[in-house]
Amino acid sequence: MSGQSSRRTVLKGAALAGAAGLGVAACSTESKLGHAEVPTPTAPVPLGAPDEIPVGGSKLYREQRLVVSCPAKGQYKAFSAQCTHAGCVLDKVEDNEGNCPCHGSRFDVTTGKALRGPATVPLPEVPVRVEDGKLIAGPKA
Repeated sequence: MSGQSSRRTVLKGAALAGAAGLGVAACSTESKLGHAEVPTPTAPVPLGAPDEIPVGGSKLYREQRLVVSCPAKGQYKAFSAQCTHAGCVLDKVEDNEGNCPCHGSRFDVTTGKALRGPATVPLPEVPVRVEDGKLIAGPKA
């Protein structure tokens, strides 16, 4: 009976070790774009009025997975708001710094640069323009 009991213990231990290995693989820092297969828009995405973004500030469009900054009046820069570590969408932007709620990565949303890991790859830039008084991100139609 003790032989059967120790065999079960070994098998349970092997199963747990395998599951733990999967968890480590899922959080690998080797990822360039996390789990995001398409981190940037493939079609134009309307975002609303450009004056919603203060000069020197930024705005998170969480549902559209985008963050837009306004470095100077009439100038806009957009980036994917999907973390390059594991593909989570940023949950807030404070003082032009975006926060990933999953593992704590932080990004400068004016440049896309990763400021704190585990992400090391910058956020992908997205074309953005003002068209008919509205901000449009992504490729032209």
